[in-house]
Amino acid sequence: MKTYRIATVPGDGIGQEIVPLGVKVLQKAAQAFGFNLQFDFYPWGAGYYQEHGDFMPADGIETLKSYDAIYFGAVGLPSVDDTLPAMLYTFKVRTSLEQYVNYRPVRLLPGYDAPLRNKGPEQIDFIVIRENNEGEFVQNGKIQYGDKPYGFATETNLFTRAGIERIAHYSFQLARKRRKRLTNVTKSNTLIYTLAYWDRVIAEVATQYPDVEYRQMYVDNAAASFVLRPEVFDVVLTTNMIGDILSDLGGAIMGSLGLGPSGNINPEKNFPSMFEPIHGSAPDIAGQGIANPVGQIWSGALMLEHLGEQAAADAIVKAIEKVIASGLHTVDLGGNASSQDLTEAIIAQL
Repeated sequence: MKTYRIATVPGDGIGQEIVPLGVKVLQKAAQAFGFNLQFDFYPWGAGYYQEHGDFMPADGIETLKSYDAIYFGAVGLPSVDDTLPAMLYTFKVRTSLEQYVNYRPVRLLPGYDAPLRNKGPEQIDFIVIRENNEGEFVQNGKIQYGDKPYGFATETNLFTRAGIERIAHYSFQLARKRRKRLTNVTKSNTLIYTLAYWDRVIAEVATQYPDVEYRQMYVDNAAASFVLRPEVFDVVLTTNMIGDILSDLGGAIMGSLGLGPSGNINPEKNFPSMFEPIHGSAPDIAGQGIANPVGQIWSGALMLEHLGEQAAADAIVKAIEKVIASGLHTVDLGGNASSQDLTEAIIAQL
């Protein structure tokens, strides 16, 4: 029987609650579909930083490399500088393990009143593909004379042909498996060097996929269209920062950030990929048992899909759909079910 080794990092806040619930669902799916999952837990995150001065030990990345995948919650605490979680954990893992694809489905689940009252599940079903290693988040800059009247700060974006080409090929290949439409969301009318180059390289790659309908859209138009006409999107390809913002808007039109899953993927599988919900650690509701576990559980389904266990992944998503459609909802969806209630119902469906 196949065994997958999973590095498990609950992190901080509600991550401590919903990751163990996600593990329960994954173990049930593994049992039902004939494979094993070995979860090894690591106490890394902002809480770890307060005790040890870093978000993970010095050999943390080397430790992660030995696993088949990483199942992650969220990092961050109000008492810890908010610039540190990305720098010392999230970005560090994504770049060190070449997880250059950020994969975020936006899909309306039937069974509750989502914000866009005139749109149904057949109209909100697309995937945001965010370039995950380059662009606006490479942290290439400095603050000079910060406390002086003449102080200044710089932040330099970084776009490489190789980086653009690989995320473009991934996105076009994904579109081929879906509805064969790809939208490049850009802002090249004002970022006339970096994003003009981004557009140029993506357009070159597009010629290799004549069966995929390709178009370019400025981000301001795209943001409005997410709300007014989400049905026009299938695969949305965009940059690191634009994707970060738009995918949260996608979570909002789904009805809650608590529903959104994501994967930080190394498609070549040279390194393990990391799967996490799109929301943060939400310390304001931590410990109350009310956090929506669906984003965490659905991220686990994406992890199984990446590992090749498609049937088990599909079963988890179908179980989520049935439970949400039944009317069992957490507080963020207008219900009163606990995190545990929702998880047990999903397990029962499995």
